[in-house]
Amino acid sequence: MSADLSDMSITQGEEVLALYQFNTNEAKHYFCSICGIYTHHQRRSKPDEYGVNVACLEGHSPFDFTDVVVYDGINHPKDTTGVSSVAGYLRFTRASE
Repeated sequence: MSADLSDMSITQGEEVLALYQFNTNEAKHYFCSICGIYTHHQRRSKPDEYGVNVACLEGHSPFDFTDVVVYDGINHPKDTTGVSSVAGYLRFTRASE
């Protein structure tokens, strides 16, 4: 899930967020320093956006989305022609009860 920087604010728990930055130090990846879950990151490809772990949002679940695009993780848009390579899709279906 994506959100513009101006549309998101941390309402509680900011003091326990830990920052991790990879190779270029452009993107800012935030994790809970207590449990280790990835919460959100400021994108390298779109610095005016946050990528948000929907599982951290009250009332939402990753299972709310039928298809989730998975990128290859190697070909970053800033390092290539501006397009990420899609590796595949995760498709969630409810198991029969």
